[in-house]
Amino acid sequence: MIQADLNIILPEILLSVYAMVALIGAVYGGKDKLAPMLTWLTAIVFVLLGAWIGMTGAGENLAFDGMFQDDGFSRFAKVTILFSAAAVLIMGQDYMSRRGMLRFEYPVLIALSAVGMMMMVSAGDLMALYMGLELQSLALYVVASLRRDSVKSTEAGMKYFVLGALSSGLLLYGASLVYGFAGTTNFAGIIEAAGEGHIPLGLLFGLTFVTAGLAFKVSAVPFHMWTPDVYEGAPTPITAFFATAPKVAAMGLLARVLHDAFGGAVGDWQQIVALLSVLSMFLGAVAAIGQRNIKRLMAYSSIAHMGYALMGLAAGTAFGVQAMLIYMVIYVTMNVGTFAFILSMERDGQPVTDITSLNMYARREPGRALAMLILLFSLAGVPPLVGFFGKFYVLRAAYEAGLAWLAVLGVVASVVGAFYYLRIVFYMYFGEEGEALDKGRSVVQYVFLMASAAAMLLGVVNLFGIETVAQAASLALVN
Repeated sequence: MIQADLNIILPEILLSVYAMVALIGAVYGGKDKLAPMLTWLTAIVFVLLGAWIGMTGAGENLAFDGMFQDDGFSRFAKVTILFSAAAVLIMGQDYMSRRGMLRFEYPVLIALSAVGMMMMVSAGDLMALYMGLELQSLALYVVASLRRDSVKSTEAGMKYFVLGALSSGLLLYGASLVYGFAGTTNFAGIIEAAGEGHIPLGLLFGLTFVTAGLAFKVSAVPFHMWTPDVYEGAPTPITAFFATAPKVAAMGLLARVLHDAFGGAVGDWQQIVALLSVLSMFLGAVAAIGQRNIKRLMAYSSIAHMGYALMGLAAGTAFGVQAMLIYMVIYVTMNVGTFAFILSMERDGQPVTDITSLNMYARREPGRALAMLILLFSLAGVPPLVGFFGKFYVLRAAYEAGLAWLAVLGVVASVVGAFYYLRIVFYMYFGEEGEALDKGRSVVQYVFLMASAAAMLLGVVNLFGIETVAQAASLALVN
């Protein structure tokens, strides 16, 4: 039995062993001298593990009496997490090296956080959920403050840690309530105790607190307060990481909890998720309008986008989960390209984050400006780009689930949010010409920017087959 369990969690074991071996090897082998090699090696390990998980997994496998679930849903999320983490590591290496921030701890901590994320999306028990969540969070608290000589970076790490501890307290309190009323921490036992229809009041309170704790991780309003400061203060490659893989893991975990543990009481949690969705969409759309710092703007953008993803989850159906998964893959792809562009924004070798610095950027860098235009239009949901189809799926899921009001509000929020994306386009093509930015020097960042923009155009044909894979993943969760 133990052998079978270990075979199921083999990817997590291998990544954990790699992280520990890399840590020991770096300590005894020259520390930061090995950091560039470790960064590339970690990215390669992520890609190989992601490919292995995507190609070899089949069916549903349970380990440790259901505490760990290996199914189509978890495999889909893990592949997305690992590939996006690899992309961010590779495209951020040049930025970190030139600023003396590429320490050997960086790829090791990212690897350990990836283990936590893989655990999160496979959790079948409240204890496993918390283990994965805290492993991911503790690693991210450290990398947020990796720039030791920066007050903003230190402040970002401290805020993330303090507010993260608060969210963990909410989550644990909710988990204790659920355990008290259900008599078990296993999702299969909880869904049995909850029954069909309306769940007991104690369990409902527990569900509310657990959802609040997880809403913090996806930056859903009103648990979003950490996001703008952490995005601005953390080094840009780490901000790019925050905006991609952890979001997928947190959304996957939230979907797992709602459907695996409380799937019989959709009516009870649907209104909570719908409220989080509406608040996130509108606050993200409105608050971003006043931002001049592009990293803070992307923070509020991520809050709004998590609102759209939550709209798919609020549907409470298999199609809703499918829509959420499609949306998250598209969102991650757009963010990788957008942050590849932000990483290249420099003047005299120093990073620049003011959006007005992009005035007439298209005259000096027409190729990069066009790629960024495509990504911004896609983020705004302008048809026929792939970003439009992401929003179309979640809006359709909400409408078909009888939440037409939520779909209408989603369209309104999308129109409001388009303003701050189009404003950047205006600056790039029509702004008043000022002091020019440096020409992009990193080939890797250029490749990721162009590849992401190309995906937004070419994906309109069939979304690269993601729709079919996401459907199978959603059916593995909601059955």
